[in-house]
Amino acid sequence: MPVPLYQAKAEFFRMLGHPVRIRVLELLQDGPTPVRDLVTAIGIEPSSLSQQLAQLRRYGLVTATREGTTVVYALAGGEVADLLRTARRILTELLTDQGLLLAELQNRPPA
Repeated sequence: MPVPLYQAKAEFFRMLGHPVRIRVLELLQDGPTPVRDLVTAIGIEPSSLSQQLAQLRRYGLVTATREGTTVVYALAGGEVADLLRTARRILTELLTDQGLLLAELQNRPPA
């Protein structure tokens, strides 16, 4: 029996729900990046990064190519970068709204 679309979407967003995976995707927006540079930029153990990269590969969000002894990762498509930009816009709106609400609350006398 096929998985309902809403369930597939939930699984997809659950997979994205790890800070290291999001950071990797953000870094790869600048172009293909060797694993050693990802380790340095993120500041985690190579084995931990490897686990997160494996998840992203399984979902087809990143590709890996070997250049000699170096493995270089890249975004699998532009849609991932679009998704990250959209998330940034949504968060910016939410935080702006929350900031306005906070300012309003701070300017009112306590109830």
